[in-house]
Amino acid sequence: MSPVYVLAAGGTGGHLFPAEAVARLLVQTGGAVHLLTDRRADAFAEKVPGVTVDLVRAGQLGGGPLHAAYGLAELAVGIVQARRLLRRLAPAAVVGFGGYPSVPTMLAAAQLGLPTLIHEQNAVFGRANRLLAPRARRIAIGFAATQGLRPGDRARAIHTGNPVRPAILALGAEGYAAPEKSIELLVVGGSQGARFFAESMPPVLAALPAEMRARLRLAQQARPEDKEAVAAQYRALGIDAQIETFFDDMPARLKRAHLVVSRAGASTVAELAAAGRPALLVPYPHAMDDHQTANAAEFVAAGGGWAFAQGELTPAVLAERLAALLADPGQLAAAAAAARRFARDDAAAHLAGLVQSLSPRCNGGIARRGPMERAA
Repeated sequence: MSPVYVLAAGGTGGHLFPAEAVARLLVQTGGAVHLLTDRRADAFAEKVPGVTVDLVRAGQLGGGPLHAAYGLAELAVGIVQARRLLRRLAPAAVVGFGGYPSVPTMLAAAQLGLPTLIHEQNAVFGRANRLLAPRARRIAIGFAATQGLRPGDRARAIHTGNPVRPAILALGAEGYAAPEKSIELLVVGGSQGARFFAESMPPVLAALPAEMRARLRLAQQARPEDKEAVAAQYRALGIDAQIETFFDDMPARLKRAHLVVSRAGASTVAELAAAGRPALLVPYPHAMDDHQTANAAEFVAAGGGWAFAQGELTPAVLAERLAALLADPGQLAAAAAAARRFARDDAAAHLAGLVQSLSPRCNGGIARRGPMERAA
């Protein structure tokens, strides 16, 4: 009989990307995988054939008294739903990937005495995982120097890194070619990042030397309401620019990129490292517990790029830094190599192996492979 694994994750990409990578490996090795989440993850099963998605109620805690009361009521309902599902599934292991929708399932698993593991993607322990950590048998972390771990939790923590999509991982083996004639610049961000970059990047690029602007080939994400205005500004500057609301060909975009300008979400940083691409990071200043600043600091400390605080950033400052970087191919190549060294290519296999090792019924598969086999 195939072992059953339950994954619990919030509905955003930052939590779902590592869950998706682990689910693929568990399915490939004969496991049956259930994802317990909220409605935002409806497309997950389409991306990972063989995975069953079950919805569990969950409420955000905090806020005013009424909001907190509603959140607690939703949490209680979610725990009951999760307990019922877990009793029926009898999973070999239950894995939480953060976000408030993971909380009911992980609390129910702990109550039932099931083997549990949580994975923290960011360099600062998230609030959901801080709540769950004392109840988890194992803790996997995306960054070696993850902040916010209690002393007792750190003893159970293992640095696995953050899994990335196979297509991104493949770019690392292809290497990095520094710019010669044209310069490929990629600007990406979430909804808030897209708004900030839509406002800031046109004046920044306008301040570049004319000769450098002529060499630029720009790809930038923008919100639908900003797309035409941003494109018009670049046309007026004579910049070859592709402006899209979403890039569904990110591996190809990263492959061409000589420099990336982006926010500093955990998945973004992991993909930059896996691809071996230098980056200029502007952490989202309102991220929970300022975790993007901590993510960026780890990437910068490894030598993979540079970071600026949004509140201290002016177009003149960014233009000066950008011009200096684009004029120095050797510096970009050195940062690309450092970013690549920062990557954890075996993150998905390492994490899936930990999941399998939790099960007393585990008798093979990923968990029994050595580091070199996992990396392959």
